[in-house]
Amino acid sequence: MNTQLMHSVAEARQALSAVRRSGTILGLVPTMGALHAGHGRLIEAAVGECGYVVVSIFVNPIQFNDQRDYALYPQTLLTDIEFCQALGAHAVFAPSAAEMYPHPQSSFVEVTGVSERLCGEFRPGHFRGVATVVLKLFSIVQPERAYFGEKDAQQLAVIQRMVRDLNVPVQVVGVPTVREPDGLALSSRNQRLSQEQRRIAPALYRALELAAKRIAMGERRPEMVKLEALAELERPEIRVEYFEIADPAEMQPVARIEGPVLVAAAIWIGSTRLIDNFACSPPGGELRAIRERCPRLPVQDARTAEEILGYDESGLPG
Repeated sequence: MNTQLMHSVAEARQALSAVRRSGTILGLVPTMGALHAGHGRLIEAAVGECGYVVVSIFVNPIQFNDQRDYALYPQTLLTDIEFCQALGAHAVFAPSAAEMYPHPQSSFVEVTGVSERLCGEFRPGHFRGVATVVLKLFSIVQPERAYFGEKDAQQLAVIQRMVRDLNVPVQVVGVPTVREPDGLALSSRNQRLSQEQRRIAPALYRALELAAKRIAMGERRPEMVKLEALAELERPEIRVEYFEIADPAEMQPVARIEGPVLVAAAIWIGSTRLIDNFACSPPGGELRAIRERCPRLPVQDARTAEEILGYDESGLPG
């Protein structure tokens, strides 16, 4: 199968209008390129669930609060297209910055609350840029389903809130993080690490894993969980930007661990910023969350947590 390459908004709209008229389920995988196996998992999920899959490849300038970071972001379009084709994507939408922002941008999407802590606290304007470009992509492609990695948990929460609040007719699908054998989450930024820095980087995974284990064992005090986990990151080569235990929907730090939480962190190793997170729950926490959200729903055990936590009592996605 040949993957169609589209560079302009007009070209994409014209090509995809026929797909929508046919009634085919259209899926979108938004990326910034430099594709790796983590992106591959997103594409595979989309191909498995949709009749036609578009992968967008666009390094979005308005989500970078540091323009040096934007300039250094890897751009590998030719190999990315081959990657998409090998996984069965039907089209690649790869616009230029001038195509996406032909005029100075005056309109932005601001998702308050959920975007303000964690990464949002240290990257001013980042999630405004993310939400704006994703809404533009939704408008151009008009997919039924859009796929995002759970490694960027706050980004996923921002997009889910935007879609809900603005009545955007897109189902947002989170796809689990893909990791190296030593636990390091796959990221396009990993290629910036030197050999020695790459050796050190899995300390982030170990710290998150340690925190998740302590929570699973029943520790309810975030400060105690963080104190033990941060000891894993006490190295001169690592600078911790944040390490938080947050509500997974609101992305706000919790005062006490009573139900499902997200343990999330960002660290710097040299000039490379790495982020990662674990979703975890104290003993009985998932069952408690289910009962609080759906008090009239008979739930016998936590086995149904994954099915129920994403739904309200009407049976529709929450």
